[in-house]
Amino acid sequence: MKLKLLLFILLAPLLLLTGCKPVFTFNGSILNYDVYKTIYVSDFPIRASLVYPPLQQTFENEILNYVTRQTKLQVIDNPNNADITLSGEITGYSLSPQAVGTDAYATETRLTISVRVKYTDNQNSANNVDQTFSAYRQFSSSLMLTDVQDELCQQISEELATLIFNSTLGNW
Repeated sequence: MKLKLLLFILLAPLLLLTGCKPVFTFNGSILNYDVYKTIYVSDFPIRASLVYPPLQQTFENEILNYVTRQTKLQVIDNPNNADITLSGEITGYSLSPQAVGTDAYATETRLTISVRVKYTDNQNSANNVDQTFSAYRQFSSSLMLTDVQDELCQQISEELATLIFNSTLGNW
């Protein structure tokens, strides 16, 4: 009886492990490429009250580059033929003072960008997402926004692309 119990204790974990077959990918994507082959990524127009025109192209390039680097999906130009569509708009571009110095002036300024994303899975509507994502960077108030704007927009766009990918194609 003790021998059977000992064998059960030793073999039970092995049986459990062989019954599971986890699938891991190095990019975080869980897409089944037998089902999903194409994606359409629309323009993301700026609908924010404060507009920095180069932001649209910076963000669109970053999201497209991220999708092509992290997946095997073919980017196509027709949303009607796509397995997945990614659309949206840049809804926020704002500056706000953060840290206040001894002279009552802000010593840090925060640049925040918000993007509303509509992810449509044309194969499984349960995966659809309609969500707003935001990211920010702070910079010294002694700097002119025009001096740091391009770099900050690039960094924020990279972070937004990661957040969007993880919530949609990565399905985290």
